Amino acid sequence: KLNSLSMKVAIVGVSGAVGQEFLKVLAERQFPIDELLLFGSARSAGTEYEFRGKKYIVKELQHGDDFKGVNIAFTSAGASISKEFAADITKFGAIMIDNSSAFRMDTDVPLVVPEVNASDAKMCPRGIIANPNCSTIQVIPVLKVLDELYGLKRVIYSTYQAVAGSGQKGIDDLEANLRGEDSKGYPHKIAFNLIPHIDTFLDNGYTKEEIKMVEETRKILGLPDLKVTATCVRVPVRMGHAVSVNVELEKPFDLKEVTEAFAKKEGVIVKDDVKNNVYPMPLEAAGKDEVFVGRIRRDDSVENGLNLWVVADNIRKGAATNAVQIAEELIKREIV
Repeated sequence: KLNSLSMKVAIVGVSGAVGQEFLKVLAERQFPIDELLLFGSARSAGTEYEFRGKKYIVKELQHGDDFKGVNIAFTSAGASISKEFAADITKFGAIMIDNSSAFRMDTDVPLVVPEVNASDAKMCPRGIIANPNCSTIQVIPVLKVLDELYGLKRVIYSTYQAVAGSGQKGIDDLEANLRGEDSKGYPHKIAFNLIPHIDTFLDNGYTKEEIKMVEETRKILGLPDLKVTATCVRVPVRMGHAVSVNVELEKPFDLKEVTEAFAKKEGVIVKDDVKNNVYPMPLEAAGKDEVFVGRIRRDDSVENGLNLWVVADNIRKGAATNAVQIAEELIKREIV
């Protein structure tokens, strides 16, 4: 059905890592595009990119009527840009799928992981749908399975997040450190190191990244009172986030049933054969659209406790692919 439709699509922030991945994912998934508009900063304006054999010039993002006739706009230029230009992007009826943190916790903006809460996409009175945080996106499908089967009582996250999550500057810092140079973006060297500091610190001692995971998990799953905590750590890996997930369930569970349920879940791949050293790793997840789960085992320190290890490509499923999947849902549900 998707291939029989055509539409006008815009990408804001096309020169960034996620913007470039939008182009790749849209092409790979054969998303129906009749007309494509690319927008960026004054610095990237005039840059030329190829999409499906045709060349497109990046236009500077400015206030005005450039989004007239646009059906879907993918935005990945930071929260401040999203807030500033949301009215321009949506005023003619375009649906803005935003990759920043600008609107995620707004009550009238759906926060969507298509394998979990695709139906929420139809409820967007402001014409905005938010893409969750990259680390949140990859854990939600497996948590949804557990909640449906046994109920969630408590969730503890420990993340191992690649430098690509900081954009090109994170990758640049890692490579500079490997040459013996200091970091420019991170407060410390990241090569051969771990930095337990992602985003800014709040008065309660948590970082914004950690609070994002807590609040977004509750919102997407529709469990406002769920007990959730997180510690987010930057690691010297170029691409691919990993999350250690400790879950306390409401009911007793069977490990075989858990593993089989994960294997049946759309977008989830089980890699859990420790006797043969099979478990999810960032290198293997790179370039893939699925979420990988392994190290599935009981936590006997609490009643109905479970440990999981979840890995995904943070630029693809954690950003661009999830946004494109949201757009596909909009078409399937005839919202655009």
